[in-house]
Amino acid sequence: MKISIDPSIFLIDERIKIGIIHYTKFVVSESPQMLKGRMQLYQEHLFFDLEEKELTDYRGIKEWRALWKKLGADPGRYRPSMEAMMRRIRNQNYLQPLNSAVDLNNFFSLQYEIPVGLYNLSHVEGAIQIVLGSAESVYTGINGRENTLSGILTIKDALGPFGSPYVDSIRTIVNETTIEGLQVFFLLPSTSLEDAKKLIESAGKMFAQINGGNYSTVILYKDHPQASID
Repeated sequence: MKISIDPSIFLIDERIKIGIIHYTKFVVSESPQMLKGRMQLYQEHLFFDLEEKELTDYRGIKEWRALWKKLGADPGRYRPSMEAMMRRIRNQNYLQPLNSAVDLNNFFSLQYEIPVGLYNLSHVEGAIQIVLGSAESVYTGINGRENTLSGILTIKDALGPFGSPYVDSIRTIVNETTIEGLQVFFLLPSTSLEDAKKLIESAGKMFAQINGGNYSTVILYKDHPQASID
């Protein structure tokens, strides 16, 4: 499977890095009690933390808002996905368990303070590209609305756009029938290449421990904008 990032994106910010994990032969099920408990505890900790801190005090939100503006989108109207989750938690509207893959994906996003997407590859066709979205980049999202991704990083295939750091599409939703997936980490621009590799390797290992299967990882960045992953 070929995956690439449009080199023109690096003209906006040359530090952009995208972490990719390809999962095969894994099993999605109800989240184990360990993951449910860890997620609940983490959200409660964030809730109390947010009583004393502003959202912009978090490095991840601060950096992603700045990048959002650079790319041409309004972070006040279209928020990075992890900020939207943290706003929910601030209102004590905690994320409820869905399944072992999605719950862990949300945990990674909150823990690392970055948008993280997880996609069902059985509904993806052809090469995958990460581009800057336009007014024509539109899909029905998991939020139940039609979303336009103008000025937002967009993941697309031969059928069109299916993911972003804002909200993901219904087309590639991960459920109990999914056995092959792609996880995309929209890393902080300030993260070093070495730390980025450690982060996605750690995430892949934890995902496989909970869901089984195999995984492979790659980082897309300025000097390595494309890759083939097995």
